[in-house]
Amino acid sequence: MEDGTVQVLIADGHSLFREAMRVVLDAQEDLCVVAEAADGVQTLAAARASLPSVALVNLDLPNSDGFHTTASVVDAVPSCRVLVLSDHEDEDLLVAALEAGASGFITKASPIGELIAATRRVHAGEAVVPPQMLGGLLGRLIARRRERDKALRLMAKLTPREREVLALLSRGADNAGIAQPLVISPETARTHVQNVLGKLGVHSRLEAAAFVTQNGLQDELAEVHA
Repeated sequence: MEDGTVQVLIADGHSLFREAMRVVLDAQEDLCVVAEAADGVQTLAAARASLPSVALVNLDLPNSDGFHTTASVVDAVPSCRVLVLSDHEDEDLLVAALEAGASGFITKASPIGELIAATRRVHAGEAVVPPQMLGGLLGRLIARRRERDKALRLMAKLTPREREVLALLSRGADNAGIAQPLVISPETARTHVQNVLGKLGVHSRLEAAAFVTQNGLQDELAEVHA
């Protein structure tokens, strides 16, 4: 195969769509379809076998949705960029796809020329997002950054011991599960838990665990006792 040719994997549950896309993409001098897949399991296997440059992945794939499939492909073939295809313009789907590791998002209602261009762009290292969805995406990212900054400020109020307690709480530990690795009594652990909840402004252990997960603070607590 000629150098510079973009090798494409098409993952979609509808054979007619795959066949149509293969004809269109193979007609381009710089694009070549090297594999097809009808579901998530086949997609991962095909990606590992063909090592495509770009994978076009339908979010509604059978046997493992497009988000899980995207994450699996990116993990298994880091050099492969994923362009997800969605039936709808939906900000939640867009954000979830990007978080899964997709390099681009496009709807199946887009003109074929846009899909071809998007395939080339993600291969070139660009992030492809429909212009009309960009404002909403940026707004969400800014809001998320503000929330994380607020969470970090709250966590900065915790003592080193309380950070250890929060780390264990986030892993589902009860008072005994906190006391044992920290070599303290369950009663002392309970007191630390109450202090953590108060400083974070949450009302339960479950909320404290969600505070860590939702704000992506696992790495901040990574050095704490396992």
